[in-house]
Amino acid sequence: MILDYPTLKLVWWLLVGVLLVGFAIMDGHDMGVGTLLPFVGKDDTERRVVINTVGPHWDGNQVWFITGGGAIFAAWPIVYATAFSGFYWAMLAVLWALFFRPVGFDYRSKIHHPVWRSTWDWGLFVGGFVPPLIFGVAFGNLLQGVPFHFDDTLVPYYTGSFWGLLNPFALLCGVVSSAMITLQGAVYLMHRTEGEVYERTRKAMLGAGLVLLAGFTAAGIWVQAIPGYVIASAIDPSALPNPQAKEVVREAGAWMANYRAMPATLLVPALAYLGVAAALWLAWRGRTLAAFVASSLGIVGVIGTAGVSMFPFVMPSISAPDASLTVWDAVSSHLTLTIMFWATLIFMPLIVAYTSWAYKVMAGKVTAAYVRENEHSAY
Repeated sequence: MILDYPTLKLVWWLLVGVLLVGFAIMDGHDMGVGTLLPFVGKDDTERRVVINTVGPHWDGNQVWFITGGGAIFAAWPIVYATAFSGFYWAMLAVLWALFFRPVGFDYRSKIHHPVWRSTWDWGLFVGGFVPPLIFGVAFGNLLQGVPFHFDDTLVPYYTGSFWGLLNPFALLCGVVSSAMITLQGAVYLMHRTEGEVYERTRKAMLGAGLVLLAGFTAAGIWVQAIPGYVIASAIDPSALPNPQAKEVVREAGAWMANYRAMPATLLVPALAYLGVAAALWLAWRGRTLAAFVASSLGIVGVIGTAGVSMFPFVMPSISAPDASLTVWDAVSSHLTLTIMFWATLIFMPLIVAYTSWAYKVMAGKVTAAYVRENEHSAY
């Protein structure tokens, strides 16, 4: 079976979304646990309990982050080039923050000194808190439009600044992203702990969920006042990619157009509200595994809402709207998308299978007694 070019363009829009959601769910709960680490663990043993809930898995979950970046590079090369040049310093900040994770996990408990261990605890906090915040800020800027244009040879030029990315709406989206990841981490941490750590995490979970619901609502109201983007000329979905072969106009409320045209898409933001609300209710009642599933569905709704609102745009340009990148004109060749599609069908189930097996093997509560019994082998 060989899919036609327009279908593959849509399929890869969905697959990139799946990879981003997978990253937010799997690596997200690791980062959420890191964000909570200095606050729910009050002594060294409690903090080691927190770290060991994700210690065996965090590096395996990085595959979602690497695969997502690789998929954007291969499926949307122009988006990759433009985003990584425009968001260069922001991406470096993410990378620098992530450096704290492998070193923190592996070396934090090697030396018995409170300053050493506390320093790495805060390093793990930075590695868990900063990336989701910046990713949310990036999405906030995508919804507003990014200042870039192309020359005649399709070389992208970013005309903004790092500080320009830190505008109020983008920061609100950063708060939404951070709260979403913190909620995911809190629910997972409740599932793997007990006692005082569990109780503190329970309170943090409620706070993160309420911030997420409030922030998501505020962003939804705010985005209706932001001029969105509309393709005003005819476009051929089967044509070879050429980002400048179209006319794009900005219109107030344009990001709501897909919901008006296809009312069924309203189920996506509804899923965000229902998933988060169910996660809060289930976790508060101690049904933590079901709460983790609900929180994951909430992540699908939050990220899916951004995707549905912007479709078919992937990276709109505020300085040269006609150069905005869309699902139709920012993709790789038909052959590349086809090869990647089959590779994904083969390897994605393998990733899900071995990840599921690893979590099944290392399931159960992490306790203070376990940490003490495994003083030299535990994280």
